[in-house]
Amino acid sequence: MALGLLSMVTAVDAAVFSPASFTLSNGLQVVVISNHRAPIAIQMVWYRVGAADEPAGKSGIAHFLEHLMFKGTKDVPPGEFSKIVASNGGQDNAFTSHDYTAYFQRVAKDKLELVMKLEADRMANLVLTDAEVLPERDVVLEERRSRTGNNPGAQLYEHSRAALYMNHPYRVPVIGWKSEIARLTTEDAIAFYRRHYAPNNAILIVAGDVTADEIRPLAEKYYGPIQRQVLKPRTRATEPEQLAARRVVLKSPRVRQPSWSRTYLAPSYTTAAGTEAYALQVLAEILGGNVTSRFYRSLVVEQAVAASASAWFSADGLDGGSFGVSGSPRPGTGIDAVEMAIEAQIQRVLREGISDNEVARAKRSLKAGAIYAQDSLRAGPNIFGRALTSGRTIEDVESWPERIGAVTATDINSAAKAVFSQNRSVTAVLLPEPTS
Repeated sequence: MALGLLSMVTAVDAAVFSPASFTLSNGLQVVVISNHRAPIAIQMVWYRVGAADEPAGKSGIAHFLEHLMFKGTKDVPPGEFSKIVASNGGQDNAFTSHDYTAYFQRVAKDKLELVMKLEADRMANLVLTDAEVLPERDVVLEERRSRTGNNPGAQLYEHSRAALYMNHPYRVPVIGWKSEIARLTTEDAIAFYRRHYAPNNAILIVAGDVTADEIRPLAEKYYGPIQRQVLKPRTRATEPEQLAARRVVLKSPRVRQPSWSRTYLAPSYTTAAGTEAYALQVLAEILGGNVTSRFYRSLVVEQAVAASASAWFSADGLDGGSFGVSGSPRPGTGIDAVEMAIEAQIQRVLREGISDNEVARAKRSLKAGAIYAQDSLRAGPNIFGRALTSGRTIEDVESWPERIGAVTATDINSAAKAVFSQNRSVTAVLLPEPTS
């Protein structure tokens, strides 16, 4: 089995999804990922705009506009977009991050032209009035109350992210601050839409039982007539040098399971030099990727101080990424024991480094994940969408296995020393608070 896996990994090194791509005359980039396992297609439109691009004092406008994109055009009445998709056997949704906003529909192949027509229509012809906008603002406020106001874990994440970034807009929650959401207006939404929603600020990704030859005439027919716009640069505040570690502690009677985490500022694929981002991805796999990782074996199995322990690397940001470690104590064990155990593992990495055998195992695991991703209809569009909205290219995505394969233990040890600086980190602790 190991030899079979290695041969599969070697075969995929040259490419992962093998997409076709072309650009319309109005600047819309089109990516087509053929997957003929079933007569199904996914259309995704990704805009190069997110919460980090919002005007000062207008936090949440990117996410708010995502909601409002379902409010209709002159040809599609408010609320009808999703009904039309559903009545044709499809599903649709949308999501917003700091760096992008994306919309998607999953339909039978013979319904693809219908949803392309619908999506192109709202790219250019969205109609917004107070009658539709103001009630939806209340919906967003309720969404914030339910997801953050009643969730201690979400509250801690929001506070710790605001502490991790001192000046960069990544510190602002994607959904926005409550006080600023409440002041968003129809005029704010229209201005944001007109500034950012344009074909030359978007990527159309179609995946499934399709070919580029089939998609090109449909893209030309429905998206081609939309006029390109003059776009302003994505200018964002920069992060100053950080000199002090920060610690955020939240206690709540709602907490049932205490947790500890530390997040370090790190480079992203876009901002890293050389192999650093790929080295950090392998490091995260070694430390906390699965049940054979250092954290799990040491904290959960050997020391029995943690119920869970993990590490992760967020590498997709346009302006940078983050590296995190976390753990939750076993019942009867204090949070301090988990913190000390994880810190000891980090110091071990800095003192002794990572071995070649660990690197080889982690790279095999990561590459196997790339193979399995080919079976998922949504994986390709999501990977390319995040990459292309954050300054990366198709070649960057397709060469990922090769770049992971080139990472050495020396690369990882160097990256670890650069990232594991507590002065560029936030420690977050979630604790129960007795009610009596």
